[in-house]
Amino acid sequence: MGTRERASDVGAADARRFGENVGREIGIARRMAGISVRAAATRAGLSPSQWSRLERVKLERPTLDLICRAARSVGLAPSLGLHPTGEPIRDAAQLALLARFEALLAPPLRMRREVPLPMAGDLRAWDGRISAARRTASIEAESRIHDAQALARRIALKVRDDPNAGVVILVVNQTAHNRLVLAEHREALRAEFPLDGAAITRTIRAGHVPAASGIVVL
Repeated sequence: MGTRERASDVGAADARRFGENVGREIGIARRMAGISVRAAATRAGLSPSQWSRLERVKLERPTLDLICRAARSVGLAPSLGLHPTGEPIRDAAQLALLARFEALLAPPLRMRREVPLPMAGDLRAWDGRISAARRTASIEAESRIHDAQALARRIALKVRDDPNAGVVILVVNQTAHNRLVLAEHREALRAEFPLDGAAITRTIRAGHVPAASGIVVL
């Protein structure tokens, strides 16, 4: 966001772009399904003129309720995602954690820092990435775990949106708080992060990328 741009102005522009995309997608879906404007409008609880204006992006500030009803009426499931913007905020503990992990890597492994997701306009990034022998691992470092399930969901969304993610190594700061959180939630996270720290450490010290995702406490 530029220094002269107000958050309200940028948000209003986001809303306009979202409305334009939604109107076009709903119109395409209706035509592909062979549904008339009148029939689609009736199913959505709208007037035909409202529907027509929505498709032509002429409806002034369509509500989220209206958009969701229109989407469902032509077989679309609405989805609105929110992503962080700008540079991620890193504390000293997180930077030190990444440095400790990097020190464990044996050649040919080397870590790239701040690897952005390959999506235009998406400002999310992995904390790091390692690659060797056609295997890749994306690195996420957590100095303090606040919500283990929310953390897992956030990582899962990044994996979904990044075809180059490979496996994920969650690197966690070795604190009493983090150990308590992991002790409570480790088995619930086992499906997404099957490997434990000892297996990951052995593998990266041998210069290899782990075959599966996992959690290492350092």
